[in-house]
Amino acid sequence: MTKQFFKGYLTALVNPTLMSMALRVALVVGSILFTINHAAALVQGQMTQGRWISAVLTYCVPYAVSIHGQYVSQQRRAATKVTQMPLTVSDKELIQNGHR
Repeated sequence: MTKQFFKGYLTALVNPTLMSMALRVALVVGSILFTINHAAALVQGQMTQGRWISAVLTYCVPYAVSIHGQYVSQQRRAATKVTQMPLTVSDKELIQNGHR
């Protein structure tokens, strides 16, 4: 990863446009993981400070992964738009004739 990508990703972590989806993903996936990993300890009253830290990270990881996916997708779409060249007249003729 380049410094530019990493800096853009860090900015994306607080981008309101991306946050909405990421928060929903974190809530659903994080809750499933929390239940799998910590429900027994919570019910038995055995949640230590370390477990609570782990529980918070259980929600942070899906959030970060969702933001990463959205950010990479945005970057790819932007790169595709830049690299797409307009069709020439001869390209249009080939397409109309079914050769492309």
